[in-house]
Amino acid sequence: MPGPQISPDQSGQVADAVTGNWVDTLAPAWSRPYLRLSRADRPIGTWLLYLPCVWGTLLAMLYTQEARLFDAWIIVGCGIGAFLMRGAGCTWNDITDRDFDGSVTRTASRPIPSGQVTVKQALAWAVIQSLIAFCILITFPVQAILLGIIALVPVAIYPFAKRFTWWPQVFLGIAFNWGALLAWTAHTGELQWPAVCLYLSGMAWTLFYDTIYAHQDKEDDALIGVKSTARLFGEATPKYLAWFLVLTVALMGYAIILAAPRGEIFALVIALGGPWAMGWHMMWQMRRLKLDDMDRLLHLFRSNRDAGLIPVLFFATAVFV
Repeated sequence: MPGPQISPDQSGQVADAVTGNWVDTLAPAWSRPYLRLSRADRPIGTWLLYLPCVWGTLLAMLYTQEARLFDAWIIVGCGIGAFLMRGAGCTWNDITDRDFDGSVTRTASRPIPSGQVTVKQALAWAVIQSLIAFCILITFPVQAILLGIIALVPVAIYPFAKRFTWWPQVFLGIAFNWGALLAWTAHTGELQWPAVCLYLSGMAWTLFYDTIYAHQDKEDDALIGVKSTARLFGEATPKYLAWFLVLTVALMGYAIILAAPRGEIFALVIALGGPWAMGWHMMWQMRRLKLDDMDRLLHLFRSNRDAGLIPVLFFATAVFV
């Protein structure tokens, strides 16, 4: 059962929002609760959902050795879609977790437990975001559209995963890296093994960064009875993070090997620099890791935007140089 409710910040600002973010400083007052539901004041989640889309697009371009104007739309459309679907997913997550969030220090200030919006208003907002995202999705080839529709299944399941498994981060990885499959398919017209390996690499990366993130809530999660890899691994977390690092780098490297055209050694070597450099960034995170330092945990989690941008730089160089 959830514990006693924690009093939120009366200003309406969410506890783990970026200081001075545009939602709290520039957005119209009436829109702020809805934008907070969408985590627009915490953009890291949008980045983590979007970056696998860019990986998939660029790797598909390397595979086909073809760059088209439509590829620019895939990247832009996936960016808009990532913002909208991350917002819809987070809104759905807050609806399903409303009885828990008020009992957790970090989440008590979210719009539903703090009384900024009702559940019905939140549900309507989730539907609006999803419908706009669907309008973008239908501009893609039919194979990608079907993948986009299937993606709703893990999105719907994820908020409940921490109730029945110690590995809810796996379900987050399934949902958050789907864009790698979708973007690849939008470019090539079919789902192929390089995209699957890239997708699995992204899942390992999600296990890495979201385990770090989950350590912020481990004490509250234990009190209210929800599960996470942070609670499961405990003090052994660094050992598991090391395995997730290795899997991220190895699977991304294998995806590149499968995708690189024969004879294009220069492009292959450049692209392989992406997972190698990303791995070094993840090692840097592990060296700075302190499992009981909440500010550092949040900082390291947010630094994964930069980790995910590293392969983008190498992939783009391999495609266009």
